[in-house]
Amino acid sequence: MKSSEYAHMDAVELVTHLRENEVTVNEVVDKAYARINGLHAALNAVVSLRQPHQIREDAEQNGPFAGVPFLLKDMGQALKGERLTSGSYALRNNRSITSAEYTNRILRAGFIPMGHTNVPEFSLLAVTEPMMYGPTKNPWDLTVTPGGSSGGSAAAVASGMVPVAGANDGGGSIRIPASYCGLVGLKPTRGRTPVGPGTGRNWQGASQEGVLTKTVRDTALVLDQISGPEETQAFRAPEFNGRYHDVIRTPLKRALRIAVCTDSPIGGQVDTTIRESVWNAAKWLEKEGHHAEEVSLPVDGHAVAKSYMTMYFGETAATITKIGRERGQAVQRQEVEPVTWLLHLIGQTVTAEEFVTRLRFWDEAAIEMANFHQSYDLFMTPVTAMGPAKIGELAISKKEEKLIEWVSRLRAQKLLTRFDLIDEMIHDSLERTPFTQLANLTGQPAISLPIARSEGGLPAGIQFTAPRGREDLLLQTAAMFEQSEHWQDIYENPFMRLQV
Repeated sequence: MKSSEYAHMDAVELVTHLRENEVTVNEVVDKAYARINGLHAALNAVVSLRQPHQIREDAEQNGPFAGVPFLLKDMGQALKGERLTSGSYALRNNRSITSAEYTNRILRAGFIPMGHTNVPEFSLLAVTEPMMYGPTKNPWDLTVTPGGSSGGSAAAVASGMVPVAGANDGGGSIRIPASYCGLVGLKPTRGRTPVGPGTGRNWQGASQEGVLTKTVRDTALVLDQISGPEETQAFRAPEFNGRYHDVIRTPLKRALRIAVCTDSPIGGQVDTTIRESVWNAAKWLEKEGHHAEEVSLPVDGHAVAKSYMTMYFGETAATITKIGRERGQAVQRQEVEPVTWLLHLIGQTVTAEEFVTRLRFWDEAAIEMANFHQSYDLFMTPVTAMGPAKIGELAISKKEEKLIEWVSRLRAQKLLTRFDLIDEMIHDSLERTPFTQLANLTGQPAISLPIARSEGGLPAGIQFTAPRGREDLLLQTAAMFEQSEHWQDIYENPFMRLQV
């Protein structure tokens, strides 16, 4: 098996070759190591790599993905005994004392965890450029970001290091990298996949565990393996009686009613090429017998942004405090990045009343969307408002860094609210990616499909959001598009052709 042949295979195809003894597990693992090591200097996707003698001890030989290499995300996807730093110097010495339930299910499925992928510090940003490890680059164009926070995983899959990689999504962190890297990225329904042990909820229920893949069938079959309630979980998804892998081979029973919106929820600009791609896909759906209708955003986008960011501020503050408490020494300013420290400071000023009020809005938005879906099966939007930023383009300026230092020294974070600087920060942080947060707040499943292009000609995703518990409908829609001319070929990516 050549390196490029390995890179072109999805997990299902690779398993077929393994079962038919056309290739051995050792050969497959060697190809994965060669690509991870050979492409590291160019992409910087992987931050920790396990040794060959370690990895085969963990894999179940009889799982449906037995022998398939896998990369975990360096945030939330703990593997016992391995480093888990969340991209932060504050956790540079952290080793997991137990494996996450998500990881256990990945192991039971037969995957072989090769290591962990790069993330922005604490997975807080939509670009993967942590100071601790440096930026991950997009295999389609090394001058731009693969997105975040699952940017390392996206770059690894899009370059053929592994066919599937771990990801999680608290505000778009599966869907945004999938969009920028031409992959399939499904954020499951709240409570569909495990988040423990040690916690019953991540980001107040906004964050769910999932994967990034090249094909719909890989996404469906992996979801079959990682789905199911966890005893300590705070939320439970509606039960699905069936197999997602069977669903994608089952035709839709009726025409779909699809609501389409390409306007930014927070009033910003949307790339013209992305808008056109959405409408071209909508027209194709109509040719296939479905009904697509333009609608206004069913929920106040500014309220979504504020509610999301209030949680974001509070969770950052709580994370910094928790790290200090667990290690017996408070986190110091120099141990985290300036933006992280600012979010921590702002989070300390959020009142209990404000936090609860914003969380109540999540429930109100969920009710609004449930009512909306009485009329529409799917909600169709862009994933992002524009193509990926250049590497370093969104880094804070020296002036902004000085402002953060000033706020930190004087404990003047309340002044940011008085001068509307927090509202500006919310708008600026979500301007490129305003479409994804709604599904995190409402708990709905949403998927990014590689069926669009941005103005620079790079891949762009179109997002479909379904009612809670209806991943099956998203996967059926994805399978339909995968057979259409709209599907972007991941193998156009130059890294897929490299022999390493």
